[in-house]
Amino acid sequence: MAISRRDFLKNTAAAVALSSLTGISTEAKTQLNEDKNELLKGTKTFKAPCRFCGTGCGVQIHTKEGKIIMTEGDPKAPVNMGLNCIKGYNLSKVLYGKERILYPEIRKNGKLERVSWDEAINYIADRYKKVLKEKGPKAVAIAGSGQWTIPEGYVAAKFMKAGLKSNNIDPNARYCMASAVAAFIRTFQADEPMGSYADFEHADVFVTWGANMAEMHPILFSRLVAQKETTGAILFDLTTRESRTSDEAESVLVFKPQTDLAILNAIANYIVANDLYDKKFVEKNTRIKMAQIEPGYGIDPISAPHLAAMENAQRGRKKAGAGTPMTFDQYKNFLATYTFDYASKISGVPADKIKKLAQAYADPSLKVMSLWTMGFNQHTRGVWCNHLIYNIHLLMGKISEPGNGPFSLTGQPSACGTAREVGTFAHKLPIGVVMKKAHREIAAKIWLGDAKKENEIPSKPGFHMTKMMREFERGNLDIMWVQCCNPFTASPNISRFRDRSLNKDSMLIVSDSYRTASTDLADVVLPAAMWVEKEGFYGNAERRTQHWFQATLPPGEAKEDMWHILAVAEKLGLGHMFPDKDDPQRVKKIFEEYRQFKTGSSKDLAPYEEYVKARGLCWPVVQDKKTGEWKETLWRYNAKYDPYASKALGGKKEGIVFYKAKGKKATMWCCPYEPASEVPDNDYPFWLCTGRVLEHWHTGSMTARIPALHRAVPYAKLEMHPEDAKKLGVKRGEKVKISSRRGTAFYEVDTHGRGRPQKGLVYVPFFDENNPINMLTLDHYDPISKEPDYKKCAVKIEKA
Repeated sequence: MAISRRDFLKNTAAAVALSSLTGISTEAKTQLNEDKNELLKGTKTFKAPCRFCGTGCGVQIHTKEGKIIMTEGDPKAPVNMGLNCIKGYNLSKVLYGKERILYPEIRKNGKLERVSWDEAINYIADRYKKVLKEKGPKAVAIAGSGQWTIPEGYVAAKFMKAGLKSNNIDPNARYCMASAVAAFIRTFQADEPMGSYADFEHADVFVTWGANMAEMHPILFSRLVAQKETTGAILFDLTTRESRTSDEAESVLVFKPQTDLAILNAIANYIVANDLYDKKFVEKNTRIKMAQIEPGYGIDPISAPHLAAMENAQRGRKKAGAGTPMTFDQYKNFLATYTFDYASKISGVPADKIKKLAQAYADPSLKVMSLWTMGFNQHTRGVWCNHLIYNIHLLMGKISEPGNGPFSLTGQPSACGTAREVGTFAHKLPIGVVMKKAHREIAAKIWLGDAKKENEIPSKPGFHMTKMMREFERGNLDIMWVQCCNPFTASPNISRFRDRSLNKDSMLIVSDSYRTASTDLADVVLPAAMWVEKEGFYGNAERRTQHWFQATLPPGEAKEDMWHILAVAEKLGLGHMFPDKDDPQRVKKIFEEYRQFKTGSSKDLAPYEEYVKARGLCWPVVQDKKTGEWKETLWRYNAKYDPYASKALGGKKEGIVFYKAKGKKATMWCCPYEPASEVPDNDYPFWLCTGRVLEHWHTGSMTARIPALHRAVPYAKLEMHPEDAKKLGVKRGEKVKISSRRGTAFYEVDTHGRGRPQKGLVYVPFFDENNPINMLTLDHYDPISKEPDYKKCAVKIEKA
């Protein structure tokens, strides 16, 4: 008998919870439940989203005498319905790890020394005054984060762009989903997915492109598996390394790095050549442009002199993001090259496997959900990959309806809500971009009280994250303030950035909760409150904005990142622009100011109080004029669900319309296959791919402090195909030396782990702060999104 997806997830959650009780009597289990009830007597319970990935799972937090004694999945949360992953179950322990930073510190005579908050803030403010007077706003920068709360990111953006008159602010989200942002905007003139997690319960086919969801987004993967179990849905997994996601797939397509571009075009070619596309939909809703070929790779000639000539030749052409209009027939002729056999020859994937995938996309009776993360985005042609998946969905009209759509997953809890929507990117504002006068006028009216002051907000984009790191390395930035991230471990090619010989006179400020490589290099360290030690909002990957209240006090003298900025702003004479740093209503006031940017923009947010009551709401959230109820939108651009789409169609309640796009038509981009910027050769014969593991998150600065997670995976290993290991004379458990043109490291080999790399490729996760693989990676990036490619570079392996 078929069961509902909700019942499946409830049963799954129960199974997880009771898995450790196997063999225990009914009486003992009853006693355990009674013990739990006794434990929770006299506690306070709070709701909050999880601190880790972009899924946005809801958790319940139980506190007693001001300390968290227990967290558990929130059964009322629509994202996870009570289920948590291993990181979520250990979530509260992230607050109580060793090495919490408790007090402000200033480096004196080469050593960080404890100081008072007054001394630290005055020291920072005095340096800002000096630098701004002598060198101007271009000499200062903030490296922010998709882990900032929405109010924190908003304050940082306003402080920099309207207060200091500098656009040198960029989040670490540049490293993980900037390619998705650029492609959404170039295709639909609006960012973020049009669908929601509800798509999982409607799809017949799932296609994962470079996304190990089983480990990176396990709760969403449980929904995918539930749909497979209850309806017979199928999964295609496209990857360069088989994983636990592959284990659940009906078809696994292992391709050579970078060749996903060829496979995507082969699918589109099949659809077009066989006249299978939705002609009415394509004609009504799309237009086509040819992308600028060979746009470069963001190569820095100083760090990669062997590739400088290629980069200089490509940069001499038109702007990387340029496009030329083309007809459908021209598009068809372009695609004709990408036959299944041609794509197979380039990618190494059997032609019949590509064909079966193409047939699934082309079948009008099947609803298809495409999912991707860093495999697409961390790619020197990441924007193109995103474009090509949109093309397939647009050709078939499989978009903006339940079960049909392209869905970009994110890795940080508020990469969407803070980095993308607040506008903490170097080129963005809370509405639109700094380059457009009309957008600056809106910002000036809200921030400065007068739209005519738009000229006080710089119109030129600031330094993106990789550029910011390069400029700081060379001593061209006098102040760089790092908040909520660890760029001196997370950035590619970090050995160059950790060298402070050229910037010893610059000031590096780091606001963080734990000691990291970034705090080790800092001139000033500020202790930061984290997660429910403060009030906040996050925005997850399905456009769901979630609120939480402070549940416990931070340790020592730690304070929220927003307080750090507000304190400095006050000393710089900018206090009038913000609520007081100690105002108990500051989060509400800042959120309500931020809401002004969104009202009427098709990204509307509900009032603060609505989020206090709800387990999050997916924007646009629009008030029903009859009932007064604030209603979320699960599918954008579809008049049945999206009031802005209905309005664009004259009040109709059916139909798809891309109302933000020029002429209400999405742009399909014609993008060819182009090789990676660095490929294996005789000297460096292996590909290196990096990523994450289930137990750890990002650079491990938090999860490595959780004993259970650290014990489970205490250090990074190098995954290698058994036949490659045999040729090198290396056995599982032995150490190898891995080298790139940028650095060298040593790792233990794993030939039979969770991941199974293809021949000629090795995989190393980047969570190990004591042995960072980013000493070897490339700082080449997509020339449109400026997102680095962490998924492919050339290395050699030697027995240690």
